[in-house]
Amino acid sequence: MNTFEHGGQVEAFAKELECEVKDIIDLSSNINFIKPNINLDFNSLDISAYPTYDSLYAKIALNYSVKPNQIELFNGGSSAIFTLFRHLDLTHCTIYSPAYLEYKKASINFGYELRTINRFENVFLPVKEGSLVVFVNPSTPDGTYYDIDKLLEYWIKRNCTILIDESFLDFCDGKSATKYIKKYDKLYILKSMTKFYSSAGIRIGTIVSNEQNIDSLRRFEPMWKLSQFDSNYLQAALEDYTFKRIVKAINVKNRIQLEKILQSCNLIEHIYQSSANYVLVKLKNITAKQFQQKLKPYKIMIRDCSNFDFLDGTYARIAVKSSHSNEVLKEALNKIC
Repeated sequence: MNTFEHGGQVEAFAKELECEVKDIIDLSSNINFIKPNINLDFNSLDISAYPTYDSLYAKIALNYSVKPNQIELFNGGSSAIFTLFRHLDLTHCTIYSPAYLEYKKASINFGYELRTINRFENVFLPVKEGSLVVFVNPSTPDGTYYDIDKLLEYWIKRNCTILIDESFLDFCDGKSATKYIKKYDKLYILKSMTKFYSSAGIRIGTIVSNEQNIDSLRRFEPMWKLSQFDSNYLQAALEDYTFKRIVKAINVKNRIQLEKILQSCNLIEHIYQSSANYVLVKLKNITAKQFQQKLKPYKIMIRDCSNFDFLDGTYARIAVKSSHSNEVLKEALNKIC
């Protein structure tokens, strides 16, 4: 598996099985399977003029209980990561791993001296003073939510620049680190909009920080980097005010259902407790690749996690999807386990 390859290559999977994409039960992708109610006619958008973003900034800021001048928008979460790594111009990076693979890629590309800490073993290992610290919360690929108050206090004492990735926080009731923005001037928080709002094709990511940091970031950004379609789609999604409550409730119900299904499979050794919309499993006497081969006849796709730091070929991530998807998986596991 390629070092920085991600899940969700469903088109290639369907082509291999000689079927349509719609026939695939894609449990490899951690994009929300529930879509917001969008009341918008895209044909009516005026795309002859350059876009303005004041309304988008205001709605995102309201959604995350921050001020518009405390956020900067990017063409997706990955773009935000690469821009921030380049902008900070630091020499050392500490990633609490396993973590989203783009962090390691950005560290390597921008010449950071990289250290990875195995958070499964010990999150309280010493950190180099002045390091850029990256912590994903809830984590990926296991979905663990951490109470990071003690870690934040330690990183602050070590004069670290802190990046907290909260791309999956909307799926649970965990606390955001945004309350620390006023307390510490080297804190950045990533909010990827595409995961929760089921819009991987709408490329909008957000970095939250204090006004001075955002102003410094914004100075080097192009004037127009999001399309009218991106902006208007997300604004319409944010206007679905019942969406968050509905998604959280269904995600919890379907995740519990998924965990029960996985518990009955004798090929699975351990299921990690998740607060997100996916579940990490450690397999028993079988690799993720072999497990995927067994699921292929049922057109089910999972995520091989062997390219994550500290995980080997026996780890797989299974996304929380619809009740129908759970039932198809249940039927398949009853036959192969």
